[in-house]
Amino acid sequence: MTGPSNPDPDPRISENSTRPGETPPAESGTSTGTGPYRPPRRGWAAGPLLIIWSLTVVFALFFLVYAIILATD
Repeated sequence: MTGPSNPDPDPRISENSTRPGETPPAESGTSTGTGPYRPPRRGWAAGPLLIIWSLTVVFALFFLVYAIILATD
């Protein structure tokens, strides 16, 4: 059987704190800094990929021509 409840709260404990032995409230999953959900973009943009592939082709052609020049001398 439980005892009568005290209608007057303990003045030493503020409303935001917990009493000794009590579990504090869980953190909320929603905060003001999360913002709306935005699905991640897929892949790279066409511009950077075009630049990377162009540099790769120029790099490969340079060494191919260099190898041919070394082989013919």
